[in-house]
Amino acid sequence: MPVNARRPPSAPPEVSFLEKLAYVAAPGTVVLGLLYYFGNQYNEAYYRAFGVPLSDLPISIQAVLARSPDALFFPVWMLLVCGLVVLLVLGRLGHALARPENEGRRRTAYRALLAVGLLLGVVGGYPVFFRDDLLAFLPAGWPRGLLPTLVVALGASLAFFAIQVRLGQHDPGRRNRRVRDADRLWLVAGALLLGMLTLSLFYGVSRYAAMAGEGQAVEDADGGMKRNPAVEVLSRLPLVHHAKDIEFKDLGAGAGPYRYQYRGFRLLAKTPTRFYLVPYYGGYENTVTVVLPDDDGTVRVQMKGSVR
Repeated sequence: MPVNARRPPSAPPEVSFLEKLAYVAAPGTVVLGLLYYFGNQYNEAYYRAFGVPLSDLPISIQAVLARSPDALFFPVWMLLVCGLVVLLVLGRLGHALARPENEGRRRTAYRALLAVGLLLGVVGGYPVFFRDDLLAFLPAGWPRGLLPTLVVALGASLAFFAIQVRLGQHDPGRRNRRVRDADRLWLVAGALLLGMLTLSLFYGVSRYAAMAGEGQAVEDADGGMKRNPAVEVLSRLPLVHHAKDIEFKDLGAGAGPYRYQYRGFRLLAKTPTRFYLVPYYGGYENTVTVVLPDDDGTVRVQMKGSVR
């Protein structure tokens, strides 16, 4: 056999089952983590609107994940639609600028897009990340929660597209070492812009999840808390509370030790040691959360189901 004969190429190493599983499990873990985070933001804002710290409630992971669609569907749908429109427009523009006869227009276009993109990213990013009070002129709800984020995302996308146009120039001198070094700096700038885009989208969706949770709490309270079960409270002693529209009745000594009856509450949340109750009516402005201990020695709380 000749000394300089080439050996046949070796077969690629086999990938184990665990390595294959990691390719699937790792992205799934990230998705579940994001769903849990945004669902937790929604729950925290919802119960904070009623004056209840989320840390006091033993909410399961499944319950948090179940709330994540309420916090994510609209902003993700809005971002996907806007992203599709921007990509189609930029793709069409990039196709037109890719022709060699449009080299002069290409230089003008990437400079203009870069300037506009950085302006939108910096000017739009300041109120998004540092000064929420500057957004008070926007209507409450999704415009205030998502519009500034969309502006930052648009600016980062335009600036990133400008960098791609800059790197795609038909320049015969691009083999020069100095030009290649400059191109690396442009690539680093593009990576930073992608980081800005990711950060703005994450922060915007997080803010929207909190606003959606608070808005749902106000809507539930104004609607009479119809999604929550009605409860009847029986107490040994008269209760001191400030909830409005609560029916009180003294059943008399013949009714036993729990003679004082209260109707008009809905169950907001339950922990192993406490009941969190809110009144049926009165609207959010008049809603007071009443906390009662979960022990048969003082009060009894009986579930009555949902009352329409």
